[in-house]
Amino acid sequence: MQNIIWIGNPFFVNKLADCGWKKVFTHNFQNFTLFTYEDLVRLAGFTPDVVVVADKSMPPFVLGVEDFPCLTVFYAVDSHLQSWYPYYAQGFDLCLLSLKDHQSLFQGRLKACDILWSPPFAQDAFRPKDKAETKCWDCLFVGRVNQTTPKRRVFLETLGKLLPGLHVVFGDFVQLFPKARVVLNYCEHGDLNFRVFEALGLGCALVTPRIANGQSDLFQDGEEMLCFDPEKPEEAFAGIQRLLNDTALCRHLEEKGLEAIDRAHRASHRAKTFTEKLQSLAPQAAEIIAQRQAEASKIRQTYLKLPYLLWANEMADPAMKASYLAAAR
Repeated sequence: MQNIIWIGNPFFVNKLADCGWKKVFTHNFQNFTLFTYEDLVRLAGFTPDVVVVADKSMPPFVLGVEDFPCLTVFYAVDSHLQSWYPYYAQGFDLCLLSLKDHQSLFQGRLKACDILWSPPFAQDAFRPKDKAETKCWDCLFVGRVNQTTPKRRVFLETLGKLLPGLHVVFGDFVQLFPKARVVLNYCEHGDLNFRVFEALGLGCALVTPRIANGQSDLFQDGEEMLCFDPEKPEEAFAGIQRLLNDTALCRHLEEKGLEAIDRAHRASHRAKTFTEKLQSLAPQAAEIIAQRQAEASKIRQTYLKLPYLLWANEMADPAMKASYLAAAR
């Protein structure tokens, strides 16, 4: 198990070489297109032992995975936004799933042991600077606030009336977070998002919604972060004010949050867990691949046909429409 092709968002791919992978090819394309196994091999210039299709919150961009002659992995992050992901995942041998509470949705041909909870993380390079940043804002929110995030918009507008010092901006969180005394997070769909890990990994005091999807399994409210009811802006306000008035508590959260990320939630940790899982499958890889290929027609009929037909209906480009229709057959 030495060669891997990773197509889509890179996530922790930059740490795979450190885990012993000999050849790692990454293709994070920008313009939507469709890929087959032959396309990927031609791009990479080698035959892979594993192909990873990593979430870009786009229509399915790799077709024919049920027939691939290597182990296959689907990395699903935006399953709270893309209802077709559990169907598409059934064409793969393994699924990495960002949201813990969605595990049961992905069971079908895939068994529970084939669905690996892989929470978000912070990149290893995202760390506090040696010299403390000058604080420009009391409380900072970094992210999109528009018609696609209506709950977030209402929440921030309400909180802003309580907290005039709230600064809302869209930009580079790595540069912006350290300039705030308190970092605010808000999850539009109750998802445990990357911003939690990124803020803590940058050594920030974080105030974030109290949600499910494994958050309480990983972090302790009041120890590494302060949590609030996502439906109660006044509770978020109280938490922010508490931190602004208690420098010692603020420093405690910064230190303990960073310790938690350094201990278990960086890209290198996720790469290691992923590699160990693939290594555990290596002895039976040939059997896993052969069984999937033998079931390929059934997989298409039972799981892939519906999403492919739906996307064929959405495509204006005749070639892409034809590709989805062909894949459905």
